[in-house]
Parts: sequence; C-alpha cells; structure tokens
Amino acid sequence: MTRIALVTAIAATGLDDDLAPLLDACAARGFAVQVRAWDDPTVAWSRFDAALLRSPWDYTQRLDEFLAWCTRVSTQTRLINPLPVVRWNTDKHYLAELEARGVPVVATRFVEPEVEPLPELQAFLAAHADAAEFVVKPTVGAGSKDAQRYSRTQEFAAANHMARLLDADRSAMLQPYLASVDELGETALMYFAGEFSHAIRKGPLLRPDEGPTPHLFAAEAITARSPEPDEFALAQRVMDAGVDALQLDAPPLYARVDLIRDADGHPRLLELELCEPSLFFAHAPGSAGRFADRLAECVGRISA
Repeated sequence: MTRIALVTAIAATGLDDDLAPLLDACAARGFAVQVRAWDDPTVAWSRFDAALLRSPWDYTQRLDEFLAWCTRVSTQTRLINPLPVVRWNTDKHYLAELEARGVPVVATRFVEPEVEPLPELQAFLAAHADAAEFVVKPTVGAGSKDAQRYSRTQEFAAANHMARLLDADRSAMLQPYLASVDELGETALMYFAGEFSHAIRKGPLLRPDEGPTPHLFAAEAITARSPEPDEFALAQRVMDAGVDALQLDAPPLYARVDLIRDADGHPRLLELELCEPSLFFAHAPGSAGRFADRLAECVGRISA
C-alpha cells in the first residue's frame, strides 16, 4: 500500500480546508495517508513513499530551517513538489526571472537588507507617479502576512514598515496597488500535472489603513470563477516559463497561478504558487479526486 504524508505545520492545525477532501480522495484510491507536521521531530519520513507539501505555512518565519528540513527529507522519501521547485518558489525574487522570460508581472521593485528604505521607496514612487496606492510586503511570505497597503501620503509609515523587514534581514518588495482588485478580485487558476483543473475568485485582502494580519494568514473571501480567455493564455505562459526556468522535464504536480488586472484591463501575474498553495477543493466538485489521480501517477501507482 502506498503511504503518503500530507505535510502541514503545528501552527496550521485546523486551518487547512483542503486536507479533509484530499484525505477522502486519497483513501478512495487506496492510499494510506497521514497528516504530519514538518516541524514534528518524531516523524520517520522514510516510512512514507512521498511527502506532499500542503500547509507548512509557518515556514515564512523559519525559511532556513524549513529548507534544511526539505533537503533532509528529500533524501528519505519523494518530496512533492520537489526540492529545487521549493527552493526557487519560496522567495518571490522568482518574479524577476519570470519577467525576464517575457511574463507580464505586477510591477515590482525589490529592496534588499543592505540599503536605506526611504530613498528606495521615493525612487519607486517617482517611477510610478500614477499609482495612488502601493503595497509593501516581504519577498518570503504567504497569506498576506506582513503585507500592507499604503497611500502616497503614508510614505514614512511605509518606509518604517520596510525598515522593520530589512532590519530582520528580510528582503522587501514594492508594488503599485492595482485598484481593479477591489472590484474584480484576483483570479487563481489551479493546475495539476500541467492540466487546468479549476479557478476561483479571491476578494481583496489588503484594506486601507489596516495593518498586516497578526494571524498565520489573512481571512479570504473565495468564490468559484471561470477564467477569461486572456487569463487562460497568460496562465499557460506562466506555467511554461516556470518549467523552463526550473529546467523541469514536466510540470510540477500542483501549481496555482494568481492573476490580477492592471489599469488597462490586462491580466498580470501576481504570484506563481508551487510550494504550499491552498487549492480550494471545496469550490470545485471533483477537484480533490483529480488531484489524487495525478498524485497516483506521480508516485508511480496508476489508480484503476
């Protein structure tokens, strides 16, 4: 019997809505599945045929420790998605590489720990004179934690936010706040082994004058959505560029492409999630089963 570990975090206990439907789908296909926290030192990972990363959501504060764990576990069992993908995708500097490959991404300025934040912010604002609002967030982050929306009049507050990140040896990123998200939200497209499965609409997460969430991730308003043709086209470009950048022989088992429309109405990439994205099975009947089928193929056991 194939043994699968669904990897979460102690801090994420009870927060991953995908686990229950995925457990049921895997059990229906004959897998022996257990939910295990990556930071539980008692787990013998070599006992599993695969360790599937699902909700290790506290890694953003413990990245070196998490990557060391991934490196160690990948020598004991099959890590999904694999180690090179996780290393690349846990830091949003990957957006610059995708942009260099021709992917239209949300305009981003990266700010590194060794620089002064205020001049960097002022240069960003000068380069984006039409942006009424902007976002400060860390390059290593998930679920909008440590991200905040600012108006141009809040320059010093934003610079202080950046300074806190930089002082903690965390790189920061600056992006114009695209106002379309307040009306249209984000479109997130889920891909399993390179095949489109389903999509959702994610409502706006960052509110004016509302500080970063103190929780593991911000509460999300999710509904099912059918992507537009231009969103499908861009998502495929993103998937292809990611495979090329990582020099993969095939698309990873799971991917989530988060898109948002710019001021001209064109979709742009906000994030490509290849490490631990929520896949929103509850909003697409049958999606957990499709995922489990692709998982079966990935671990070398084709379900009947």
